[in-house]
Amino acid sequence: MAYAVIQTGGKQYRVAEGDEIEVEKLDVEAGAKTEFAEVLLVADGAKVTIGEPLVAGAKVTAEVLDQFKDDKVIAFKFRRRKGYHRTVGHRRQLTKLKIQSISTK
Repeated sequence: MAYAVIQTGGKQYRVAEGDEIEVEKLDVEAGAKTEFAEVLLVADGAKVTIGEPLVAGAKVTAEVLDQFKDDKVIAFKFRRRKGYHRTVGHRRQLTKLKIQSISTK
């Protein structure tokens, strides 16, 4: 089974064709296709190609399924016996992708 390791949004993801992954928000509309040229590793059966730092000519094509917000994350800070407490939270903006193809040229 062929798979690749791509880098986007400061994180690395192991992907194979047909996988659905959630990455940090990309500036691409839902339904459009996008390509990732930052491919760090490509494995096709027994043949593994490791980039130094990137694999030359390799790219991963994906279709954007959705743009959405993740669940709310709440951080509660306090100092004991000081009367200090603070609640802060945020919702990450994510993009859902479906991997179409992995090519090495």
